[in-house]
Amino acid sequence: MTEPTGDPVIVAATQVLAHVPGMARHGSKPSRELARDGEVEAKFLGALRTFDEAVAYPPHQAYLGAVHPRALPARPWTDASPGDASRWAPRGEIMPEEEFLGLLASVDQANLLTLGAELADRALAALSEHPLAKHLALGQLERAKGDVEAAAAGTASCAVHLGSGPVQGALRAGDEADQSLTGAVLLENLAAKATATLALLQLLDKEQVDPGSIDYVIGCGEEAVGDRYQRGGGNLAKAVAEAAGLTEASGMDVKDFCAAPVPALVVAASLVKAGVFRRVAVVAGGSLAKLGMKFQGHLRNGLPVLEDVLGGAAALVEADDGASPTLRLDAVGRHRVAAGGSAPQIMETLALEPLDRLGLTTTDVDDFATELHNPEITEPQGSGNVPERNYKTLAALAARRGDIGRDEIAGFVETRGMPGFAPTQGHLASGLCYLPHALERLTTGDATRSMIIAKGSLFLGRMSQLSDGMSIVLERNRGQR
Repeated sequence: MTEPTGDPVIVAATQVLAHVPGMARHGSKPSRELARDGEVEAKFLGALRTFDEAVAYPPHQAYLGAVHPRALPARPWTDASPGDASRWAPRGEIMPEEEFLGLLASVDQANLLTLGAELADRALAALSEHPLAKHLALGQLERAKGDVEAAAAGTASCAVHLGSGPVQGALRAGDEADQSLTGAVLLENLAAKATATLALLQLLDKEQVDPGSIDYVIGCGEEAVGDRYQRGGGNLAKAVAEAAGLTEASGMDVKDFCAAPVPALVVAASLVKAGVFRRVAVVAGGSLAKLGMKFQGHLRNGLPVLEDVLGGAAALVEADDGASPTLRLDAVGRHRVAAGGSAPQIMETLALEPLDRLGLTTTDVDDFATELHNPEITEPQGSGNVPERNYKTLAALAARRGDIGRDEIAGFVETRGMPGFAPTQGHLASGLCYLPHALERLTTGDATRSMIIAKGSLFLGRMSQLSDGMSIVLERNRGQR
C-alpha cells in the first residue's frame, strides 16, 4: 500500500472497434431468427457492410475520437462516403475482421479456436505489420491452424465465418456437457477478451505506459465468464491484464449490467485515492450477443446491418499529476433503492443530487454523457432516440430548478448534450464511450466539467424490478485552470 494521494485523475482513455460482419450471425437475435427462415438469412448476409463502409461510418469515427459527436454531419449517416476516414484514430482503431480473427487466436490460451491455414497466414501477415505486433502472441496463429471442417463438426462447436462467406474457422467447446463452455459462449467470451486487450494495448502504446507500472485492472464489460458451477464467477480483467503483459497487476470484474463502467471508475479512483494502488486500469470488451440485435428494423428500412462491430475501451486512473482531469469522488451520483424508477426520478438522483452537493447548477457542466446509443441503429426497430430522450428530461429538470428558462430547453439539449454515436453494447454507450472526448475537452479544449451518467436495467436478470445507475463528475485539473 502506498501513501494516500490527492484527487485521482484519468490520464488516458482509448476506444477500439472490430468490424466483424461474419460474427454478426452469432448475435443473440440473429442466431435465433436466421435459422427459422432461409430468405431472411439471405437478406441479412446480403446487407452486411464492407470494411471501408464501416470505417467511413461517421458514428464510428466519433467513437474512435476522430471527431466530436457534436461535429457529426446531418443524418443519414449511412450515406457517408469514405472521404478522409481512416481506420487509425488518435485514441484507437477499427480492426478488420481477418485481423481480428488472428487476434482471437493470439489470446486463445485454451487452443480451442481453429482457423483455416490460408486465413491464419493472411491474418499473421497483417498482424505482423500492426503497430502493436510486438505485444501480440502471434505464435498462437500457427497453433490455431487445423482441420476447420472437423472442428466445426463438434457437438457444441461454433462456426466462424469471414463476412458472408463460407466457414473459415471454428471454436470448439471447452466441455461437451457444460452449457457455459459451448463454442458459442466461448466465442462471446473470447471476443470480449480480445477487444478489451486491444483497447488496453492501444492505451499502453499511445501513452508510453510501462505495463509493469499498473497494479490493478477492473473489467466492466457485459460478459460474465464462468463454468457450470460458477457461471458468472470468472475474472476477465485479470485475463486481459495477462494478455496485455501487465505482469504486476491483479484484477476483478464489476457487474452492473450497462451501468458497470462508472462504478468501475469510482472503485478505481477510490483505490488510488486511498493509496491502495498507484495505477488502476479500467477495461471493457465488446458484447457479441448484441450484434445484429435490431437487424429486422434495419432490413425493413433498407439499411445495412449496422450492429456489426464489437467495441472495446480502456482508461487509466492514477494519482494527481497536475494536468489530467480530476475524478470528483465527492460528486458521485447513485440510484438508491428508494429513489424511484421513472426517467425524471432517475435523472434527478444521478445528475442533480451530485451537483447540489458541490453547489453547482446544471449549467456549470459543459458536457453530459449518458446512454449514447446511435439513434440510426435504434430508431428503425422502434426504440427511439435514447440520448435525445434523456437530454430532454435533464433539460426539463434544469428548467424546473430555474437553471435555465423554458425557452432555453432546446439550446441546453444541443449545447450540453450530443447525438448518440456508440454501438448498442450498453456498457460502452453508458457514458464510457465519451471518456476520450472528455479528456480532450478538459485538457486542451474549453470545457471545465463533464458528467458521465451510466444506467443499467437490473430487471433483465429477473432478480429485481429495479434499474440502477451511477454518475461521476470529471473536472479540469486545478493545475490547468
